[in-house]
Amino acid sequence: MKKRSILGLVGVAVVGGWALLRQTDAFESRAGRTTQLARVGGRIGRRTAMHKARKVFASAERREVLDREHELRTAEDVAGALGNMKGAMMKLGQLASFLDAGLPEPMREALATLQQDAPPMTGELAAEVVEREFGSTVDTLFAEWDPVPIAAASIGQVHRAITRDGRAVAVKVQYPGVDSAIRADLANTALLTQAMGMMFPGFEPGPVIAELKARILEELDYRLEAENQRAFGRFYKGHPFIRVPAVVDELSGGRVLTSELAEGVRFAVVANEWPQEERDLAGEAIYRYVFRSIYRMKAFNGDPHPGNYLFQPGGRVTFLDYGLVKHFDDGTLHTFESMIRHIVLSPDASRFRAVVEDAGLLRRAAPVTDDQVVDYFGHFYDLLTDEPKVVTHEYASETVQQLLGVPGPVTKWANLPPGFVIIQRINLGLYAILAELGSRRNWLRVARELWPATNDGPSTELGREEAAWLAAKTA
Repeated sequence: MKKRSILGLVGVAVVGGWALLRQTDAFESRAGRTTQLARVGGRIGRRTAMHKARKVFASAERREVLDREHELRTAEDVAGALGNMKGAMMKLGQLASFLDAGLPEPMREALATLQQDAPPMTGELAAEVVEREFGSTVDTLFAEWDPVPIAAASIGQVHRAITRDGRAVAVKVQYPGVDSAIRADLANTALLTQAMGMMFPGFEPGPVIAELKARILEELDYRLEAENQRAFGRFYKGHPFIRVPAVVDELSGGRVLTSELAEGVRFAVVANEWPQEERDLAGEAIYRYVFRSIYRMKAFNGDPHPGNYLFQPGGRVTFLDYGLVKHFDDGTLHTFESMIRHIVLSPDASRFRAVVEDAGLLRRAAPVTDDQVVDYFGHFYDLLTDEPKVVTHEYASETVQQLLGVPGPVTKWANLPPGFVIIQRINLGLYAILAELGSRRNWLRVARELWPATNDGPSTELGREEAAWLAAKTA
């Protein structure tokens, strides 16, 4: 993907953004948010014009300095705007921050602050939300309450607290007004169609928008998130290296979600300071969590970005945030497995093409050969060869390029049906994370442990730990 493509994604966020939060008890009108966002876009445009004018008479060395200054100032403006947009557009900024696809480094660094340190609401306002939810003050509900948030994200922020019975907990509090603001903006179908057209030019926008709307609206109900978190917690109970924080039921509701306080270090520490052996273990644990959940639990926790993990040595990972969960029916899983069978396990180009056509990923009778179809879709399976492979930045970048529609013989005939919308977060997010870690494994052998059609024995130490857990679970 060329640099301007990811910048275009960020541009969609700035110019067409949703849900700009004020530090009050309500959101501004859509017109007010649009006006403020337009000012950001206008300021960037004026600065760009001035930047170009200055470069005309500058030396080559001076031009480089001017370019770096312009990138940095633009990055600060964009990240500042997205950081104040609580909701879907901030999520887009979080995603863009770790997609390895030519994003200028100042932009990446600025947007990376959105992964866990987005601008918060005041502690007093968060306490008011809790009081409205439960009819009691935070001082009554908790033995201790920290008004300074430990994380602030797109829909809510998290505070530390101690329960009356002495448990350390994390309390996620939804921003007041975010519900109505996002619902109003999601009703703007013209805006969404335009944004999707810019991001996914070859896809039919209607089904994609419908699926995204459904998933985003689900995120607004913390009761549903609590149900998802409990389900993942039950499934992974006693797991040796995958941890899901327990929900504190009596302190959770529609706009407040309380969980046990998890321990661990953030992604940036692992990626930048831990030895490669530990990064390999962390990457393998994330990979196993994603694909075991899909194929065995029939669910995908669809928000794989660095802010949603806490790490401990030995591949121990705590997985946070269960607002965006996609549940799969048997038919969709059968399609996934058929694709794997005909492109990895027993390659057959014509059968693979038939599967992707039946799934709606490729228009029927498209004027392309079976080999061209396999060449296009096969990129997403390139890691699955019987040898150790490092997930590289180049592979992550090429994966984004394939998905976002780099011109090719198959691109204009490809589509993204609703059942595949959220699963593409694997291609957009998971592989970017593994690339940042530089994770190295024989991914085919790990995957064969997780696929129901193969169900192989363990191929790594983490695999042996997991096999022992499975044996005890089914005993």
